[in-house]
Amino acid sequence: MFQDFLDDESGMGVVEVILIIVVLIGLVIIFQTNIKNVVAGIFRTIESNVGKIK
Repeated sequence: MFQDFLDDESGMGVVEVILIIVVLIGLVIIFQTNIKNVVAGIFRTIESNVGKIK
């Protein structure tokens, strides 16, 4: 019965998803200023080109 418990991998999907989320949050925190600069540049480009759309 104990060996069956050790061999059971039914919860592995949840653990993997949580680890992926933690890594993504870490990357966002590390590159927070870079992400803000890119998004600000994109919005500046959109705002400057809004009048050119016909």
